[in-house]
Amino acid sequence: MRGSLLQRSHTLRQKRPKLPWLPAAKRCYGAGDEGMAPSLLPNNLMERPVKRNDLSQSLIAFDHSSTLVAVVELSFGSWLAAGLVPHLSRQPLKKLRPDPDALLRLLLRWRDQGIKAGGPIKRIVLAFEAGRDGFWLARWLRARGIEAYVIHPASIPVSREHRRAKTDRLDTGLLMRAVLGWLRGEPKHCNMVAISTIAEEDARRPTRERETLVRDQTRSVNRIKATLIRFGIRTFKAKLRQATKHLEQLRSPEGEPLPPNTMAELRRDLARLQLIRGQIGEIERARLERLKRAPRQGTHPMIRMLARIMGLGIETADMLVHEVLSRKLRDQRAVARYGGLTGSPDESGSKRRERGLARAGNARVRRGMIQLAWRWLMFQSKSTLTKWYRANGRRQARIAQSHDRRFGTQTADRLVALRHDRRSPGWCRPAFGDMSEL
Repeated sequence: MRGSLLQRSHTLRQKRPKLPWLPAAKRCYGAGDEGMAPSLLPNNLMERPVKRNDLSQSLIAFDHSSTLVAVVELSFGSWLAAGLVPHLSRQPLKKLRPDPDALLRLLLRWRDQGIKAGGPIKRIVLAFEAGRDGFWLARWLRARGIEAYVIHPASIPVSREHRRAKTDRLDTGLLMRAVLGWLRGEPKHCNMVAISTIAEEDARRPTRERETLVRDQTRSVNRIKATLIRFGIRTFKAKLRQATKHLEQLRSPEGEPLPPNTMAELRRDLARLQLIRGQIGEIERARLERLKRAPRQGTHPMIRMLARIMGLGIETADMLVHEVLSRKLRDQRAVARYGGLTGSPDESGSKRRERGLARAGNARVRRGMIQLAWRWLMFQSKSTLTKWYRANGRRQARIAQSHDRRFGTQTADRLVALRHDRRSPGWCRPAFGDMSEL
């Protein structure tokens, strides 16, 4: 009887028709199931096992009677520390000056009080919200035997009232509630941020500094153009090296020279612009020198490999490697979520619509991948993704959300493919950097 039932169920599974709107070689981001982009990744799920993420839940057993839990609300002028000490009926709360040594002494004093009250304390856990202070405090505490964590700000639930009470004391209560749920192992209760090393943080500084300088350069050029347009001058090119010498020759449509105060302002703006451009060039030259001096050191082989792809460039390769490709993300979905390139469906009852890209996560990665997607259409015109986009994306480009989703689908797929094959030495060796197989 049992054998016949198993045989019947096996026959039913074999006769079950495949759904026509979910082909095996295609994937879709979002609520809709039409216009799916071809995947760049192998479809063998056994080669991509799902790993447990130790940042979304604690994998260490939580013992209330032997664990001291503390949270710190960091601010510029003071710190507020709150603790949950075993064997103590009260929950201590202490305001400190921004001093890590004072915080460490406070934790040790709370531990001694708990031991004196009734039992041993074998574990000290401290957490604080990610913010302006970065990760230096967590690294400092971990070096001294304290189990320190950094809480992701988006994972802390807050009241949705129009005018809610907001104090440091209430914030420590929210942090304590989030940390206790995470320590108990409750899934998706709270997320912790990966604590990067000093070397990893320092490796990201050149790219981020250059991005800031490029924005300053654009702002300076726009300010110069806005100043000149008030006098009817539209043909002046502020990016020329000899732009300062051409200022004396500028004339308004009435044939009058520029006023003296305006001329002095433009000279200062041009001097500031030349300084910014010089700093950008210095950063770019220093990067090329590092890659040339140590081509096989650290992440340099990955940067050199990605830079060989036509349409990518050394700047985009450096940003992708240090911002996302060198991080230890859980799986391919986490890569797309980190870049904010996943969909944001809105489903409630009979309503079913797609609101485009989620635009969460690392904004630098998202902007870089969107720029790379447009360059991909120019320099990789024979690739499968480009042909798919031109056949499906442009047809409904007048619908902004559909266009955003389609464009984001190929952008996310390309980012995941770059991370999936970044260690394959033969992946970027097509002739002249062409990647028509993608």
